[in-house]
Amino acid sequence: MTPTFTSDVPRLEYSLRTRKLRIGIFWGFVFVDSVALPVLLFFILWYGTDLKHQTVFGIITALMGGTVILEYFQRFWRLWKKNSTCQVLGASRYSCDFFQWNLTFILAAIIALLIVGTLPKEPMVRLLALPLPTVLALLGLELSILELCYMCQWRSPFRISSVTRGQVVRPSIYFIIEDIIAVDGDGATSFRIRLNERYEASPHFRQMLHKLSLFWALPAILVALGTTFLVFSLNRDLSYVLGWVVPFTWAAIWAVITIKWAQRELRIEQMLWDQDMVRLQYYP
Repeated sequence: MTPTFTSDVPRLEYSLRTRKLRIGIFWGFVFVDSVALPVLLFFILWYGTDLKHQTVFGIITALMGGTVILEYFQRFWRLWKKNSTCQVLGASRYSCDFFQWNLTFILAAIIALLIVGTLPKEPMVRLLALPLPTVLALLGLELSILELCYMCQWRSPFRISSVTRGQVVRPSIYFIIEDIIAVDGDGATSFRIRLNERYEASPHFRQMLHKLSLFWALPAILVALGTTFLVFSLNRDLSYVLGWVVPFTWAAIWAVITIKWAQRELRIEQMLWDQDMVRLQYYP
């Protein structure tokens, strides 16, 4: 008779399936006010009104990105409020997680870019098409640096979410998963704990995160560079559209591939885990 085993890979106790509607609504709003709105307002106000071109982009800048900005301040509240349920492991009350620091830096870079592009009497339209390529470039560069640190098994010089100073750096996508699910996805601090347990227990899980990190890091830089090249090579109006649409479209496609890939890898992980349990049963 084939023996049965109760030992199982540590569970994350979190599923995207039950949150599909919420995720879809959020990213729908992000697409509308951070991609579609800048493009539509550009053509409507630039060609359909007598407003000064500087005023056109002043209006676009003032109205875009509301969903992301709202989420940014909500994250502060969730992390800092008394008895917060999503704080970083071992951190003080007013600590930010790594994703919040990144979001702060990225928003500051985008605001600076928009200000510089809008200041001249005749706005620099091509420069104003680069916020999303800039996000991809910064994200890809940071993921690449962290992944290099992981591959070299270097120790972190400062806290990176739940990885404290002096610990070996983990795959770069680990921190994004930890912070977004714990705070934005209501996984709470308990998810940070379960993710850490899964990471430490499962070699295949660690390898999967490493592969996914490379899958995002290098292509993000290439897409950012390619989009920037197109923005400064094609006619102005087409360049403006591509600058906003291409990065978001690429990220959406990569996200779908990532989900399917991760689901497959998790099934393989469970199979390998079961095989290890069988070996331990017969050869303890």
